[in-house]
Amino acid sequence: MVEFRAAQAFDKEPEVLAAECAARLGDVGAHKLGFVYATASIAGSFDTMVTDLRRRTGVETWIGTVGLGVCAAGAEYFDQPALVVMTCNLDRDAFHVLSSIPDPERAVAARTKLFASVAIVHGDPRNARITDIVEEIAHQSGAYLVGGLTSAEGVYPQAAGSLIADGGISGVLLGGGGVEMSVGLTQGCSPIGPPRTIGECQQNILVTLDGRPAYEVLLEDIGAPADADPRQWLANIHVALIVPGSDRADYVVRNLTGIGPEQGLVAIGETVTAGDRVMFVRRDPLSAARDLERMLGDLKARAKRPPKAGLYYSCLARGPNLFRDEAHEMKALQRAFGDIPVVGFFGNGEIAHDRLYGYTGVLTLFS
Repeated sequence: MVEFRAAQAFDKEPEVLAAECAARLGDVGAHKLGFVYATASIAGSFDTMVTDLRRRTGVETWIGTVGLGVCAAGAEYFDQPALVVMTCNLDRDAFHVLSSIPDPERAVAARTKLFASVAIVHGDPRNARITDIVEEIAHQSGAYLVGGLTSAEGVYPQAAGSLIADGGISGVLLGGGGVEMSVGLTQGCSPIGPPRTIGECQQNILVTLDGRPAYEVLLEDIGAPADADPRQWLANIHVALIVPGSDRADYVVRNLTGIGPEQGLVAIGETVTAGDRVMFVRRDPLSAARDLERMLGDLKARAKRPPKAGLYYSCLARGPNLFRDEAHEMKALQRAFGDIPVVGFFGNGEIAHDRLYGYTGVLTLFS
């Protein structure tokens, strides 16, 4: 039977955090795989903490990274040193480590003999080709990717088996081993207008939507007068690229990066082409809370048996930056599934299937 154990420690020196987590895990000598996440304030000590965990626990293979926040059962940690870990006794032939893949051309390394259903991955946001790498790893492995982009300042380490890497995407392919996995995604933004079709565009600049100036359409969807100051919208108004075939159900959110009222232009954080469908969305705590409950309810309905553990990857714009309640997401998960082992982090982008998302939460459950 597959067993999971988790531990968390905070507000201590890095070496103390690693020692406390190892002690709280107890005897995990039979465990072969571990997940580790640390807050960005101790990113410079990530390597030594992983080495110490390996020495103290006997678990050789660790997968993880750092984030501006980390999370564990019922808790979220920001703005303080914190370390969260989870280990399991999956058979060695039920997982395969992905060393850092720096470009799509080398994603062929994700093609293995293991029939992987899920890949847990972490990416470096500084890599300009990160979206293409995600797509190609999904294609080469045949797995459903789950994970996030490191969020830090200065260093962006990733634990990949026995190595510490950066610059690309690393992680672990999972398949078999007597454990089933299910994945859910929750959005943090809600639509404020109908889907629109891009007419004229220039790389990341929307010129026309539904045959009208893009800025004019933005004003209409927001419900703002023509003389409104658009600068105030940049924090909470975004554009969603609708995933083909999903209508409004699945969409990838990107920031507004510029607005040209005089020219009728809207610039976004993604390259687009004519014929793509988009809609304007608003970052909305109430809608996000409702959608989180929807995701949790959907996962409960799909579950054949109670989950044993979970991994949760959320956007750094969520957590205390979106919800008023302390540890809102992790407490909601705890209410839904009980006090199961869960760890994760708040990243600079979330990965689900073969896409890079923003403002979302991605939950993987093991049962």
